[in-house]
Amino acid sequence: MNAALEALRRGFGGDVVEPGAAEYAAASRTMLVMGSPAVVLRPANVGDVQAAVRFAAEAGLALSVRGGGHAFPGFGTNDGGVVIDLGGLADVEVVDKERHLVRIGGGAIWGRVAAALAPHGLAISSGDTRSVGVGGLTLAGGLGWKVRKHGLALDSLVAAEVVTADGRVVHADAENNPDLFWAIRGGGGNFGIVTAFTFAAHQTTDVFFGRITFPASEAATVLHGWADHLRTAPDELTSIANLANPLAGGPSAPVEILVAVDGDDPRLAARAVDPIRRLGTVIADEVALRPYADTLVDGVVAPPGIRLVTRSGFVGGEAVPEVLAILAETGAAEGTPFISVRSLGGAVARVSGDATAFAYRRAELLVVTTVVGPAPVVEAARPGLGAIWGRLAPYVDGAYAGFLSSATEEDVAAVYPVRTYRRLAAVKRRWDPGNLFAGNHNVRPA
Repeated sequence: MNAALEALRRGFGGDVVEPGAAEYAAASRTMLVMGSPAVVLRPANVGDVQAAVRFAAEAGLALSVRGGGHAFPGFGTNDGGVVIDLGGLADVEVVDKERHLVRIGGGAIWGRVAAALAPHGLAISSGDTRSVGVGGLTLAGGLGWKVRKHGLALDSLVAAEVVTADGRVVHADAENNPDLFWAIRGGGGNFGIVTAFTFAAHQTTDVFFGRITFPASEAATVLHGWADHLRTAPDELTSIANLANPLAGGPSAPVEILVAVDGDDPRLAARAVDPIRRLGTVIADEVALRPYADTLVDGVVAPPGIRLVTRSGFVGGEAVPEVLAILAETGAAEGTPFISVRSLGGAVARVSGDATAFAYRRAELLVVTTVVGPAPVVEAARPGLGAIWGRLAPYVDGAYAGFLSSATEEDVAAVYPVRTYRRLAAVKRRWDPGNLFAGNHNVRPA
């Protein structure tokens, strides 16, 4: 490998970071996982990405691709392999003002995108954390504060520049390599490295955003009323319900209903949010008009020794009452995990279920449970987590790749239903027959 690495250096315009370098520790870790790769490559341009991919393939080493480094299973690092860090490809450019087309480098993070688009009065429906990578979030789906009005992040994607497993650069859109374009919208990083995304942004104003909190004792009433309201609420309203927040008292923590109303019309905001305010005893109401970019929060790199277990499942309309009843009961028990319920529907549901590789278009809600702490705390919580999801099992379906802390075969089967997986495997066979891009919720070549 040393000879191959020296050959790579001669034409590589970016950084080559090896063990022993001052920046190696930071370059080797993700938000949750500390790796020990043989080398970290930081391309300066697309040609560097091509060279890095060829190097990894020829060396026969495990390959990880890092964008924002937020993947909970630690997809952005490995032990003994090659990490390609796309942080140097992070430009954000409005390339067509009339059609609001925006070209974004594969290593950009959403905070940078929101800040760059704000002066143009534009936004893209994206995640809710500034430091999350555009690539990882978009390739998995892209849930954020505009999801019910403008869909998933991948629903705004119109084209992509992809470096494939053989080191070629290809263009993917609805007309060029449509199979690849279908697969990268929900199929994760299985098919190549996206070095540039082209999105159709939308015009935006300030948004009404904040949280309304209720006593924990009113969780059942609030949750059921909240879900009922979302069925008829304007699509401009996207909302998340949180309970059993361990930082606010665990089982006694207030129920938090976070709301984002896409627009600055106070009458629309009142129509969207006032019914939520009437669901129970309001402890605090922090909803206010603010720039869209300010709705994104800062990501946190976990201290050494901290682990995280997160699990998710989609909920269809008929199962909503049963699921919310289980969650309200669970949230009041000692040792409960942090529970978050995200609203879907709206624009997400108006896209055909087979139009992209994101399959769960008809779900009303997404349930997410999270436990964070030192290893003994996390291990002690596992039986309880198993019991909760055992109760939920008859009523939930699948999983969202962005809210999974593992990548087992069971996880992959949950993320991709059988029909979707088979189609993805056929695309994988064409574009990555050797499964070079395996550091993900992996789809094996058919």
